[in-house]
Amino acid sequence: MLLNKENRQRLLDLAKNSIVHGLQKGRPLKVNLDDYPAELTELRATFVTLEISGQLRGCIGMLEAVRPLAEDIAENAFSAAFNDPRFPPLDASELGGLEIHLSILTPAEPVSFSSEQDLVSQLQPGIDGLILQEGHRRGTFLPSVWESLPEPRQFLRHLKQKAGLPPDYWSNTIRIYRYHAEVID
Repeated sequence: MLLNKENRQRLLDLAKNSIVHGLQKGRPLKVNLDDYPAELTELRATFVTLEISGQLRGCIGMLEAVRPLAEDIAENAFSAAFNDPRFPPLDASELGGLEIHLSILTPAEPVSFSSEQDLVSQLQPGIDGLILQEGHRRGTFLPSVWESLPEPRQFLRHLKQKAGLPPDYWSNTIRIYRYHAEVID
C-alpha cells in the first residue's frame, strides 16, 4: 500500500512534531487517531531514521506491527531522537539540520534457501530488508542499508555481525525473513 503525497507529508510532519514535543515536554506527542484517515491508523511496523549532514543520528523501529501507523511514527520518531543507545539525546540546536526518513514495512516473510550461496543469490539489492535469526541472536537491515553495502555477500556478512555472529558464520539453523519498505523523506 503506497501512501499518497498528502499522507506521506502528514507522517513526516507528525515525526518532526513528536521530536519537537519531546524537546519541550520530554515525551512523545500523543496521537489522536480520529485526526487521521483510516490508512494512517492501520497497524503497521515502521522505522524512523534521523540523519544530520548525511550521518546517522538515530534509528529506532519495530519489525512487527503492534500499533496504528500514525502512533508508531510518533513513538519511533521520539525514540530515535532521544532513546537510541548509540547516541546522546537530540539537542534543540540539532533540529535545524535534522533529516527525517520514515520506513513503513511490509510483513516479514520467511526465505527458503538450501545454502548460504543459495540465500545470497536470492537477495534483491535495494529492495529487500532482512531479518537474520540464529537462536536468541537477531539483527535486521532496512532496504536503505544497501546504499552503503551494495554487494549481497557483504550485506549478509555485516548483518551477521549486527546479530552478534562472526561474519563468516553459517549453520543450518539460521533463519532469514524478508520485508520491503515504503520510504518517505
